[in-house]
Amino acid sequence: MPRLLGVDIPNNKKVEYALRYIYGIGPTRAQAVVAEAGIDPVTRAQDLTEEQLNKLTGVITDRNYLVEGDLRRSIAANMKRLQAINCSRGVRHRRGLPVRGQRTSTNARTRKGARRTVGVMKKK
Repeated sequence: MPRLLGVDIPNNKKVEYALRYIYGIGPTRAQAVVAEAGIDPVTRAQDLTEEQLNKLTGVITDRNYLVEGDLRRSIAANMKRLQAINCSRGVRHRRGLPVRGQRTSTNARTRKGARRTVGVMKKK
């Protein structure tokens, strides 16, 4: 398995799709990186040479893309900042509720978690 920026990318996928396994690189950015590195997008990840892997790494670092640990740290720092200043977004993050104005009376199960039944207990 080729290793790029500390991430094992899958062997049998095309380079353009294999790059997406790196946190912070999506479809558009993967296409741009492959094009700038001058690698044929049809090439499989297992067929990449050391030189081509170095080119890909170089393109990603030269463009100052935030990927993997740096990006995760940046996102966590932003959330902590919002929570520290007690803005509405920070409070929503803290409570585990949707942050961007979605309704919560129905839906929002992804953020709220599984349903917990609250009701009257029946006496025996």
